[in-house]
Amino acid sequence: MSARIPQEIIRKVEDLRRRIEHHNHRYYVLDDPEIDDADYDRLMDELARLEREHPALLTPESPTQRVGAAPLESFATYRHSQQMFSLQNAGDTAAMEEWWERIVSSREPRVEPAVWCEPKIDGAAVEIVYEKGRMVVGSTRGDGWTGEDVTANLRTLRGLPLTLQPVKKGVAIPPLLEVRGEVYMNKADFVALNAQAEEAGGKVFANPRNAAAGSLRMLDQRITAARPLRILFHGVGRMEGIEAREHHEVMQRLDALGLSTAVRWARLCLSLDEVKSYFEAVARGRDGYPFEIDGVVVKVDDLAWQEELGVRSRSPRWAIAWKFAPREAVTKLLDIVVSVGRTGALTPVAILEPVELAGVTVSNATLHNQDMIRERDIRIGDRVRLTRAGDVIPAVVGPDPETTRTGSERVFTMPDRCPVCGEKVTLPEGEIIPRCPNIACPAQVKGRILHFASRGAMDIDHLGDKIVDQLVAKGFVHDPSDLYHLEEKREDVVNLERMAEKSADNLLDAIRRSKKATLARFIHALGIRHVGEASAVGLARHFMSLESLADADEETLMQAPDVGPAVAQSIRAFFQARENRRVIERLLKAGVVPEPPKMTSAPKGPLKGMVIVFTGELQAMSRSKAKTLAESLGATVGSAVTAQTTHVVAGEKAGSKLDKARARGIAILEEDDFIRIARR
Repeated sequence: MSARIPQEIIRKVEDLRRRIEHHNHRYYVLDDPEIDDADYDRLMDELARLEREHPALLTPESPTQRVGAAPLESFATYRHSQQMFSLQNAGDTAAMEEWWERIVSSREPRVEPAVWCEPKIDGAAVEIVYEKGRMVVGSTRGDGWTGEDVTANLRTLRGLPLTLQPVKKGVAIPPLLEVRGEVYMNKADFVALNAQAEEAGGKVFANPRNAAAGSLRMLDQRITAARPLRILFHGVGRMEGIEAREHHEVMQRLDALGLSTAVRWARLCLSLDEVKSYFEAVARGRDGYPFEIDGVVVKVDDLAWQEELGVRSRSPRWAIAWKFAPREAVTKLLDIVVSVGRTGALTPVAILEPVELAGVTVSNATLHNQDMIRERDIRIGDRVRLTRAGDVIPAVVGPDPETTRTGSERVFTMPDRCPVCGEKVTLPEGEIIPRCPNIACPAQVKGRILHFASRGAMDIDHLGDKIVDQLVAKGFVHDPSDLYHLEEKREDVVNLERMAEKSADNLLDAIRRSKKATLARFIHALGIRHVGEASAVGLARHFMSLESLADADEETLMQAPDVGPAVAQSIRAFFQARENRRVIERLLKAGVVPEPPKMTSAPKGPLKGMVIVFTGELQAMSRSKAKTLAESLGATVGSAVTAQTTHVVAGEKAGSKLDKARARGIAILEEDDFIRIARR
């Protein structure tokens, strides 16, 4: 290379790259730029010109290569060399004190630990692997052991060094470094991104975390490159060439290597009182951080002590996330309207004077049912308190106790007729949710069709809310069976709003492909009340055909796993309804073929004969993986505790299913017990 290209050009290119990466670090890592955007652009333009004139100088690590390449078809998987953990949460001071006591009492004599505390950034977890200072792979956390290889997308982040460049003298580059962190979006960048999307008529993101996670997993890297993503590192996996006895030393070393960390916001605390003081200070100042935070992460600083404490299935015992209390805001309840769902359920919805809550503008929230409204004495015209559970779901807590009513507030009463079709509503015995019994109600039609086409059901791509709204409004679709006759109305479909020739053909192709669905998907797609995705699988395996299921009486239905009296009654009522039978007949005549499960010999294993229900949050694996494991070892897995249930596997935060199992005397297994039995 040097023989063909003048040395002064090579040195110029190297100097430009160093200067550009220096300014990337100043802007994206330190938030302290030294030059303005115009000067930065001139450096980039000069480097790009020299690389065009001398292509042999172009390398993948050049700052000019962060623009992204052609779209990928899918992401490959990546196996982490060490497990990536999630964190145990402390929701209040008592939970934090309990964790602290466990740490203190883990050593004899008892001793207070030094702990590293830093703001808990709300982002998407990733791992970056550097070999000899060069980034070789980047991946998502996934299930902790296996994530997605998103190297190409991560390389577009300007704040992420493609080659480590120490910012302090004397800092050696480690031969191997696996560094873990969060991809996020600054609040100001998020607002600007949504403003651009609104102006262009596009979809806006709900919050910065969703925006970051979605942008990171775009198959078109060029879209990722155009998004204002940043990265902040908080830990490591394997590392070679870094000698440290405390976690804070590791973090300072990462900082010295030019990696973005929370060192500037962190604190080493030597007592629980210091931790509480730090937490309170961060909570008070959370709006001053450039990014969204939802708590404080506390880690035992001594690495040897961390090793002694060990880990649970998915979280380390030496760290905890002390979460902030849910945000609250006060606003005016302008009105209460009633929404009608696909099953006919009438749900009151609060229409609110728009208010900012945890970084999101909230203008409506569910009120669940009339009993809740009555119990909390919520009236139209009230000033009400709102919260967002987990900073996500808006909920009305109740009237603001500090606001005096004027007398103009109105008591809400649920209507006795459906607000969409006018049919008289019913209130099934023992329930608190009134329902519209008219299956031809337009609100139910839209909901049923969207459910029918959903991913867990018939999985019909390209059939979203807007298209369904138009199909129903124009009278093209009255029930799911009409979808399979849309090909006869192709020209009408092409002329729908936001449709064109190709979009219409894509939709019709997706509808055609859905004709070959499994029996379980078809049962789930029918939208039978109380029959979810897991229940549909059990029914398909038990009855093996749609005809057998449709003709079964309640006693026969209850012989199937996971079916109790309420479910059996609901299934029987569904198939006895003349309109439902008509829709099914039309679906079958249109060529829909529900394929029964393939007959296989009953699996043998240590769980044979067990009927297991999982409840709560599992740590070692996802619920779906636990279900697959149990079934592969001979068990039947249900979604509800019934007379057939033999065992309940209880994870963290187990709820009513655990209570029901205890009341019935059903055997209860902790997650570790289940895994131990499964591995016999």
